[in-house]
Order: sequence, then structure tokens, then C-alpha cells
Amino acid sequence: MSTHTHESSKAAKINVSDGFDGEQIKNLSSVLNALLADVFALYLKTKNFHWHMNGPHFRDYHLLLDQQGDQIFAITDDIAERVRKVGGTTIRSIGHIARLQRIADNDQEFVPARDMLLELHSDNRALVDSLRSAHEVAGKANDYATTSLIEVWIDEAERRAWFLFEATR
Repeated sequence: MSTHTHESSKAAKINVSDGFDGEQIKNLSSVLNALLADVFALYLKTKNFHWHMNGPHFRDYHLLLDQQGDQIFAITDDIAERVRKVGGTTIRSIGHIARLQRIADNDQEFVPARDMLLELHSDNRALVDSLRSAHEVAGKANDYATTSLIEVWIDEAERRAWFLFEATR
């Protein structure tokens, strides 16, 4: 084995974080970056609806969406850092988020309060589905740290969806 080949092989092993192989890094990074884009999209939509809330339950809904927005934003750094810890690169811009997000934006000038809550309920349920899919990918890679974090995020998203559902009944 030549020194050059040995050095290249050694460098490749150093660049693979936590022992994940190239395919695992690609799969984990891909699923986590899509989640990160969705979380940013959901955060911004939640804050948009928080800022534009209206109607007789304004105060309660305004405060609920503020709390939910804070909770959603709180996981962004954890997701991005997991991508980096497994050896990948993460999103770099709003444009990158827009290309990856699966949660649709809402740019309507006026949305009735109940419709806001119903839309956010649906989006949080969609996030739960995406989190479960990401959990499967992380599980196949034996990425226990990511699966553990995702389990907490699933519980949080289910709770947000539950609150939103109950507020619309």
C-alpha cells in the first residue's frame, strides 16, 4: 500500500464522524436537513399566525402560538448539530430551506383564527409523520442519539397538535 493511499484512507476515516459510513451520513443528513427545513417553515408559519391572530380568543391563541413557536424554534439547533455530528453538512440559507421544506407556507393576507389553528394542527401532524420516518432512518444506522432526540420531538409535536385540535372543537 502506498503512503498516499494509506494517508487518503486515514483521512477518510477521520472525516467520518461517529463511525457512520458514507451512505449512512448521506441518509441521515438528508432526512435531518428535510426535517430542519420543515421545522423552520413551521416555526415561521406559527409566528406569522401568532402575529396576525384575531377574534374573541385572541389572547389565548396569541399566547399559545407564541409558546409553540418557541418550542419549535428550540429544536432547530439540535437538528443542525446532529447533521454535523454524524459527518454531514446542513442547510445554509432561506433558499435552501425553501427547496427542502414539505410544510407549505401561508402568505394569505387574512386567515380566520380557527383556520390558523386547523392548518397548524395539520402541519404538526405532518411533522410527526416526517419525524417517524426520520426515526426509521436513524434506527437503521444505529444512531441512538438521533433516535432519542426524535422521540422527544415526536412527543412535543403530538402535544402541540393535540392542543390545536382541542382549541378548534
